[in-house]
Amino acid sequence: MNVMGSGEFADPILLSYEARLAEVERRLRDMEGERQEPRQVPPRSRRDRTRFSTFAERYALIGAWLVLIAAFGIISPKYFLSWISFSSMFSSNAVLVVLTLGLLVPLTAGDFDLSIASTLVLSSMTLTILNALYHWPAPAAIAVAVGCGAFVGLINAFLVVYFRIHSLIVTLGTGTFLQGIVLWISKSETISGLSPTLIDFVIVKRIFGISLSFYYALLLCVGMWVFLEYTTPGRRLLFVGRGRDVARLSGIRVDRVRALALLAASIIAAVAGIMYSGMTGSADPLSGLQLLLPAFAGAFLGATSIIPGRFNPFGSMIGVYVLTTGILGLTILGIPSFVQSLFYGGGLVLAVVLSQLVRRRQPQSFS
Repeated sequence: MNVMGSGEFADPILLSYEARLAEVERRLRDMEGERQEPRQVPPRSRRDRTRFSTFAERYALIGAWLVLIAAFGIISPKYFLSWISFSSMFSSNAVLVVLTLGLLVPLTAGDFDLSIASTLVLSSMTLTILNALYHWPAPAAIAVAVGCGAFVGLINAFLVVYFRIHSLIVTLGTGTFLQGIVLWISKSETISGLSPTLIDFVIVKRIFGISLSFYYALLLCVGMWVFLEYTTPGRRLLFVGRGRDVARLSGIRVDRVRALALLAASIIAAVAGIMYSGMTGSADPLSGLQLLLPAFAGAFLGATSIIPGRFNPFGSMIGVYVLTTGILGLTILGIPSFVQSLFYGGGLVLAVVLSQLVRRRQPQSFS
């Protein structure tokens, strides 16, 4: 029996096939039409608002800095608006900028380093004792001081990465331990008599009235910017900070990146300690510890500027000088010294709140 030749069976089959073919062709025409339709462009006013919002978000901190300068300048133009005041502010806070940039490295990787100020003090004290008391040449004493910082970084990295201990706990413990070592080797006394050559290359020699220490900090800031934005290791560091599990699945050695970040932070802190001794010509066992809170405040405040929602070098540098501008203005106005602690503490809380608002309140994990 020829089934295909029978109209009773062939017609329904052909009709069904033709109906399906027509449906496929219709869908293809619809898809082709959608593909050819011009994409709807948002109105010009909406695009302009978006661009302005992005610009304002990036540079609002600089605007706030200018407003702060203008406010203090109106109140006390004779003292605050003088070039001496600004050159002194840029020069004297260069150490804080370098320390903040050092702190930026582990923060970018998602780790804390609370020992960074203690590492600064240890480096400063080691350099001054070797150079002033034991008459070591400045280059040799500097090498040992940097080596001490590197050793602290290795200890932090080993404890955090190998034993899987939270970086906050590890660095808090090592920082306190370092304070004890500094008090021990210094006998709780200020050590003076540092080489005048080192002092000259940190604070005495000036360009446009600003000491070389500022330009060292600026050079480090530019170097870190290039590293984070244009090098493969820098991009890996950013990737690890955004998501360690994703970074690990992508083939990045997360533990190595975190360890190197903690090592780099301690080395930069040691360099800041060398600059700190060069600025004062001595080493104090306690004074450098007070830089920890301003460094955190500057780092988190900087995360709201230039590249909002991300720790970045230029934002951190601006954040530090915003805070120190406020301190300078209050000092010129004769505000009591305890206000400095209120300003830095409040600045840190405000900076963290603003950085979270910029991140759309997304939780940021630190380990």
